[in-house]
Amino acid sequence: MEIYTEGLTRTNVGASPVWMTFTPLLGVSSVVKRFLHEKSDDRFKTVMTIDDVEHYSDSEKQTIISSYPAHELEARTKGIPVLGSGRIFPVEESKIAIEHREFPPHWPRIGGMDFGWDHPYAAVELVWDRDADVVYVSKTHRLREASPVIHAAALRAWGKELPWAWPRDGRRETLEGAGVALAEQYREQGLNLCFEHAQFFDGSVSVEAGLMEMLTRMQTGRFKVFNHLNDWWEEFRLYHRKDGKVFKEGDDLMSATRYALMSLRHASTKAAYDSFRRPIQYADRGWM
Repeated sequence: MEIYTEGLTRTNVGASPVWMTFTPLLGVSSVVKRFLHEKSDDRFKTVMTIDDVEHYSDSEKQTIISSYPAHELEARTKGIPVLGSGRIFPVEESKIAIEHREFPPHWPRIGGMDFGWDHPYAAVELVWDRDADVVYVSKTHRLREASPVIHAAALRAWGKELPWAWPRDGRRETLEGAGVALAEQYREQGLNLCFEHAQFFDGSVSVEAGLMEMLTRMQTGRFKVFNHLNDWWEEFRLYHRKDGKVFKEGDDLMSATRYALMSLRHASTKAAYDSFRRPIQYADRGWM
């Protein structure tokens, strides 16, 4: 950072740009963090992968890839900062990334949300193939400094029947909500929030258990993500531990995904929702 800011200072007179090109082998350093996490109209990043290099043949690319040690591979070939043993999901992207596809209407869905203001509010949709027990991340939403009215307007388009898993801090009240709990504010905006906050079947809310469930599914081919969901992939690549603890920054979509997975048993279909809300007909009493 000292070298970067010293060079930056030399551009003050002419307002000239500073260009840097490097492989992030030092991980999420202060300079890397500045470009990846601290948003500004005056900074821009371009990530170039080996797939973008057109003067190498496919066989040459494969030779280059196989020449790197495993702990440097993604940094060298995809520009992903080295996170070493601190990376929470040490899984190759190619193992879980898929092209966009349509899903059968009988596959249940569930949404997961993570509340935020200074850090972004985030939401995901999971689609569950119950027969194969495969979960798909199919939609994402991430936005900072916006009210429940704004978020709900975007999420209602995903379907009024979609059940939503939410964190237990949704029971607390906020100044903006005039004393109304966060979860209740979203219910008032027409979202179908689950009755209880996200939890496992036994009522526990362990973060580590949730992360292990996600990792196990990734490693066993039972967790897939659409490859165009750039916000989700950005968090996935940088999700790591610091001093043994989950680094709580830039993890909003990861948390929303974990909440939805913890509540997967509540996933439902539009047909089930419509059936539940349809009046019951009695032969001698008409519609009730």
